[in-house]
Amino acid sequence: MKLSDFDYNLPKELIAQYPLKERDSSRLLVVDRKQDNIEHRGFKDICDYFRKGDLLVLNDTKVLPSRLKGNRLSGGKVELLLLNHKGNLRFRAWIKPSRVKLKEKIIFDGGRISCTVIAKNEVTFDAKDIDAVYSQGVMPLPPYIKREPEDSDNLDYQTVYAKKEGAIASPTAGLHFTNELIQKMQSSGVDIGYLTLHVSYSTFRPVKAEDITKHTMDKEYFNIDDDTLKLIEEARAKNGRIFAVGTTSCRALETYALGKKEGDTDLFIYPGYRFKLVDSLITNFHLPRTTLFMLSCAFAGEKLMKKAYQEAIDKKYRFYSYGDAMLIV
Repeated sequence: MKLSDFDYNLPKELIAQYPLKERDSSRLLVVDRKQDNIEHRGFKDICDYFRKGDLLVLNDTKVLPSRLKGNRLSGGKVELLLLNHKGNLRFRAWIKPSRVKLKEKIIFDGGRISCTVIAKNEVTFDAKDIDAVYSQGVMPLPPYIKREPEDSDNLDYQTVYAKKEGAIASPTAGLHFTNELIQKMQSSGVDIGYLTLHVSYSTFRPVKAEDITKHTMDKEYFNIDDDTLKLIEEARAKNGRIFAVGTTSCRALETYALGKKEGDTDLFIYPGYRFKLVDSLITNFHLPRTTLFMLSCAFAGEKLMKKAYQEAIDKKYRFYSYGDAMLIV
């Protein structure tokens, strides 16, 4: 299976740079696999596709303000993306520019906080605590959003149900949900479950192997608590369908189906994979040649998914993190 099979051309003007004012006012492209059909709705209409006894599973990870801007002692600018916390005040980090040297010191906030490069892609901070470190950061918006993070992104780039800190990117399919929409679903008899998968660089690491089966996913931490596990079993017992919100929820649920409910997952889902637990998928539009797009193709079928993407492009849907949504049933 070739990497080039998962390419497509997207006009740059369709990449959303800001979210819509109302979360649930985005467009919704609905892909019906059985009918081999595509229709166009609004996200507020999503309740029409649920019935009593279905289960909606949301990823409650919370994005950390992990993008920091500092200076070398020489005065040059440095940017860090804190990828994960390794204990005490040590972090795995992307450092730009890459020419920053081992043992070099980087200062923030006029020197009130600093860090030292102790290994390739690793730093340790001289700060009061981890909260003081993150106080220097802003939302780590993806690079295709061609602007600096703004105060509004502190809310816009989090789901309304974000709870457990640990992600460096938002589970963006969930950005369309409002508390009111979730309550409406519950009132109609839809169960709501939560799991946690801390979105890491692994989700976005470029696939470089032309044979995609040679690509290896990095590990990401996930947890499905007992309350949600009970809801999964109840849904199955009463023939309810399980709707995963986002590729992250999907991967966590499919990892559970393979026998694991907590820990690290490196599950790579691409066409040919047989889904064991997830019946429907709510997702955003993804970049070409990514594991996220491959998962969507695995779920809907390559031919139908590529047709859906082309139709979304033709009808000028908004793409990527702050863009419109897709429901695959």
